[in-house]
Amino acid sequence: MLDVGTTIERLDAEPVNSAKVRQPLYAPRKKIFPKRAEGRFRQFKWLVMLVTLGIYYLTPWLRWDRGAYAPDQAVLVDLANRRFYFAFIEIWPQEFWLVAGLLVMAGFGLFLVTSAVGRAWCGYTCPQTVWVDLFLVVERWIEGDRNARIKLEAAPWSAHKLALRTAKHGIWIAIAIATGGAWIFYFADAPKLLGDLVTGSAAPIAYITIAVLTATTYTFGGLMREQVCTYMCPWPRIQAAMLDESSLTVTYNDWRGEPRARHSKKATAAGQSVGDCVDCNACVAVCPMGIDIRDGQQLECITCALCIDACDGVMDKLGRERGLISYATLSDYNFNMAIATAGGEVAVDPARVRTAQGILRADLAHVGWRKVVRPRTLVYFGAWSLVGLLLLYGLLSRDRLQVNVLHDRNPQFVVLSDGAIRNGYTVKLLNKIPEPRTVVVTLHGLPGGEMTAIGIEQPADRSFAVRVEPDRLKTVKVYVAQPAADVAGSIQPFRFVVEDKSSFETDSYDASFEAPNP
Repeated sequence: MLDVGTTIERLDAEPVNSAKVRQPLYAPRKKIFPKRAEGRFRQFKWLVMLVTLGIYYLTPWLRWDRGAYAPDQAVLVDLANRRFYFAFIEIWPQEFWLVAGLLVMAGFGLFLVTSAVGRAWCGYTCPQTVWVDLFLVVERWIEGDRNARIKLEAAPWSAHKLALRTAKHGIWIAIAIATGGAWIFYFADAPKLLGDLVTGSAAPIAYITIAVLTATTYTFGGLMREQVCTYMCPWPRIQAAMLDESSLTVTYNDWRGEPRARHSKKATAAGQSVGDCVDCNACVAVCPMGIDIRDGQQLECITCALCIDACDGVMDKLGRERGLISYATLSDYNFNMAIATAGGEVAVDPARVRTAQGILRADLAHVGWRKVVRPRTLVYFGAWSLVGLLLLYGLLSRDRLQVNVLHDRNPQFVVLSDGAIRNGYTVKLLNKIPEPRTVVVTLHGLPGGEMTAIGIEQPADRSFAVRVEPDRLKTVKVYVAQPAADVAGSIQPFRFVVEDKSSFETDSYDASFEAPNP
């Protein structure tokens, strides 16, 4: 049997490896100081940042004239009245399927973009990327570019360092407050809400929302940055299912760059074969995720392509061809690798292949965009288009005038003194336009039947007119009576028909008239 006491004494007597015990479970974060890049992809990112931030901050202030009975804010989520306004489109709660359809389109759109050009969403239009870029602009403006920021980080605290850090974080917080403030403007009239916020008369939830979004924007965009993309976002782990050998991704063409050498001229003079990569680490310096693209595809890469700009700049200075780092597909990469290792024995188009320093290299200036159009992307595009067409059809064909009827259940019918049978109904008329309208309710079917509407001074008839306020539901209590001689059974189907004579919109509801068994 196991002697527990002896075992414990033996374990106590054994020396403990303090180095293993004290080893942290997670490696500490290495702060990243990305250098500002110059090039076509960086310019495209500037454009995307300006457009997306402009849309976010300015949209609540755009006006749209919907008449005197509806708000004039172009985009408004009116929770109090359960409405969503987008330009000329007004969505009611029962029409939320339109919003669900837009989310489905967004999903298929993300699948399409990812399968075609990798994580382009992450690299250019993701809110985390856009706000990190904005925060980095502030950081570089105050603290300088990469080397200056590294030097400031390593320097001891001083009045100068404290002033720079205070200014930077102060502007970051101001941006975060503006971000939270812009968000709540989508849920109320922006000019009025701004006045209420300034005077302190806004609802508490407005201040709470601004505080929460300020904290998250400041933390995610300023403090955590790449950690959000690496550890919090699920998309890097899902995107692999969207990629295949024909998906464009940012790729280091090691068949051209290896073996790398910092002093390539000396190595060439010495008879050594070297690649185009001079190991300058420019691609690493500009990467906002702090990775080395030369290590291959990595989960952290957001496909922002700034490493392409940095490498192309170096190649231009060295008088070498661009494309050492480029957008490429796996199939293109394997093809060019095969050429580079074939010793020139494979016959290919001479316009795309050149011999340099004994190594065959393919020119990736023309990356083969034709591979974007393939079965996978066509399926995604087809699904995206189908959902869009269905939404468009539903939007154009939806009823702006609706009727719903509830039959009284207690009692189901009443026998009047003259023998006539009367049923009670609750007629609900829904006017889904921001204008008042007068609708006519007509009884179709039920021979001899007549209606009496409570609150409408009109003798019993087969129709009556009622005014419905803009964007409102009108409830009318209606009694339908039928002479005993016309009763044809215990249950008789008939129809309520409503019509707007001015717009010719109509709707109907199939109801039933109940009577005693004959």
